[in-house]
Parts: sequence; C-alpha cells; structure tokens
Amino acid sequence: MAYIVSFILAIVSYMVIDNVILSRYFGICSFIGVGNKVKSAVGMGLAVTFVTMMAALVCWPIYTFILVPAKMQYMDTIVFILVIASLVQMVGFFIKKKSISLYKTLGIYLPLITTNCAVLGVVQNNTAYDFGRSMANALGTSLGFVLVIFLFACIRVRLEGANVPKAFKGVPIALIVAGLMAIVFMGLGGMIDLGSWGLI
Repeated sequence: MAYIVSFILAIVSYMVIDNVILSRYFGICSFIGVGNKVKSAVGMGLAVTFVTMMAALVCWPIYTFILVPAKMQYMDTIVFILVIASLVQMVGFFIKKKSISLYKTLGIYLPLITTNCAVLGVVQNNTAYDFGRSMANALGTSLGFVLVIFLFACIRVRLEGANVPKAFKGVPIALIVAGLMAIVFMGLGGMIDLGSWGLI
C-alpha cells in the first residue's frame, strides 16, 4: 500500500511540483514555439507524452541490462537519442496520416522532440531509479508537460486580445507568464511532504 501511495505521490511531484518546464525549463523551445494555439499545444503535449513514455519503457531496460553489464554507461546519451529519434519518426508518420493540418502546425518542433531536453532528461534521470520509479517519473513529467503547455496556450490566446505594451508583445510577455506560472507551481511544493515518502 505504501508503495502505491509513494508511486502516486511521485507522479504528482513530477507533474506539478517538480514540473519539467517550470522548474528546470527543459523543452522551452517547443513550449514557447507551439504554446500560442490550444490545438497545436495539445498535439505537441500528446506527442511528447507518447515519446516520453515509450522512451522510458525502452531505454531503462537497455541501460540496466545491456549498457551497465557491458560497462558502456558512457554510451547512454547516444543510445537514448537514437531510441527517441525512432519514436519521433513513428509519431510524425502517425500525425501526418491522421491530421495533416496539425502536422503542418507543429512544423519544425515535431522533429525537435528528438533532442527535447524534457524527454532526454527523463530517460537520463531514470538511470538512477528502479523501474517503477522511472515509469512514475516518465508519466508525471509527461502529464506535467501537457498540463502546463495547455494552460500556457489558453493564457496566450487571451493575451492576444489584451492591451499589452508594445515592448512586451510576443515572446517577452510569454516568458513573464511562464515565470508567474513557475511561481504558482512552486508554491504547491509545501502541500506534500515528499521526504516522508522517500521521494527526496
């Protein structure tokens, strides 16, 4: 029972408290680039979620059962990027077949998932965890990415009709909004005692 509660709290922690975008600013290029329209933001979020979960599922066994026994841990980044790139190609083909308009909207940001710091950061952090914790990390980070990029897109849509000073229009006001969101999410850290569950 304690393990299940710990697993759920780990997901919540990675999702809102230690959010990959707002606490470490990983994946910020796609966050800013695609986060100006709700549809494209959700599409990117779901694509990142699929790639992150599959990458975690594939990369952890490769690292644990192949690279570590062969004493080739120094190859982890190259191997992880190859796995992520293959998954991104699969996602790209699927989106192009199902929704060509979404594929065009995502544009260059879709192949950039290959080197997205959020995805790569998850699989590299997972090398220090057991399988259960690594999947909690992947799921929590993915859900956190979707949540934040969706909220960010909704705010930016509203900002388009707002009376924003000319100097702050576009990316400057977007970064200010991201900073305010980071403060709000950071405040949630006091609501859960992560140390009591062995999460920190």
